[in-house]
Amino acid sequence: MVMPLLIAGPTASGKSAYAMARAAEQPSLIVNADSMQVYRELRIVTARPSPEDESAVPHALYGAVPAGVAYSVGRYLRDMAEVLARAERDGLRPVIVGGTGLYFMALLEGLSPVPPIPDDVRAYWRSEAERLGPEALHGVLAARDAVMGERLRPSDPQRVTRALEVLEATGQSLSVWQQTAGTPLISAEACERRVILPDRDAVSARADRRFDSMMADGALAEVAALSEMGLDPALPAMRALGVPQLMGAVRGEVGLEEAVLQAKAETRRYIKRQITWMKRNMIAWNCVSAQ
Repeated sequence: MVMPLLIAGPTASGKSAYAMARAAEQPSLIVNADSMQVYRELRIVTARPSPEDESAVPHALYGAVPAGVAYSVGRYLRDMAEVLARAERDGLRPVIVGGTGLYFMALLEGLSPVPPIPDDVRAYWRSEAERLGPEALHGVLAARDAVMGERLRPSDPQRVTRALEVLEATGQSLSVWQQTAGTPLISAEACERRVILPDRDAVSARADRRFDSMMADGALAEVAALSEMGLDPALPAMRALGVPQLMGAVRGEVGLEEAVLQAKAETRRYIKRQITWMKRNMIAWNCVSAQ
């Protein structure tokens, strides 16, 4: 296989443009590593690559999954294995780009061998997540598994639910399972790793401007269409940046101007968390100037 290129960075940091520039160097396949850009119904609000870019360079795993599916890291790795095989067959360099650190970690380190979760256990904790809400659900986890309660945030109910499922099904904390190394899909020594770490204020301002552009391009109508699907609010697609806030505007629960301000504020907080995580976990990556 041609040596893969991995490009990470916070939202609105210019990752996609950098990927397109690098893809022009040799025949390439740009592959998504963003957990929200996988969803078919969220082209605008997740800032997926433009149709023009997708026509200019082959892309994979963008808009590949219906919003009603709870896409997992495990499924991402299975899909990525097929994409890498395709790239090798076609003689293309995989250019893997996104802002989901967990996807990059899974690619380079593999997943811990957690046993399958029984359907009844999974169904129970998902119903509990809906009944209790994020804060109370996190409180249950913190009481039963202090290590995972410390690692996870109440704002990430999908992972909190997963930790409770694993604890219930196996009798062991997910933290214990995570101590067993998985099998990497890509060797860290056999790939090029780049991370874009811009000034937080500058990228936050850029994210604000980009959200205004999304609104002009039809983000509200896109979220309205998503609302009409009647999906479980706990699904990952329903928690994409901007979706909960614009959903509130669609339902008349908040004014549109206020919804936009809330969405921008949440995006800025997310950027801060991304930059902090990448500085801590991507020390060995080569840093790319935001310029």
